[in-house]
Amino acid sequence: MKLFILGFATLLATGSAFAYTTDTSTVIHDKTDFLVHLDVAKVISTTDLSDQCGIIPARLDYLDHQGREHVLDYPVQGRCTNQN
Repeated sequence: MKLFILGFATLLATGSAFAYTTDTSTVIHDKTDFLVHLDVAKVISTTDLSDQCGIIPARLDYLDHQGREHVLDYPVQGRCTNQN
């Protein structure tokens, strides 16, 4: 019986060790929707929209207030400066 309890405790301990991960390098890809509530603490990068015409894909990389990195891909109207 002691061997059974020891084996069960070992199983629980190893399962808990594998379940606990501190991987903070994962990037969260946000969905583009009509009402997207963004928690932006710091903007890392944005797409350069200069001299691009029409609807183009844009990207916003940012950190939230918990320090997690997010990526938001969305379509945007480019700024056409050379129109005839």
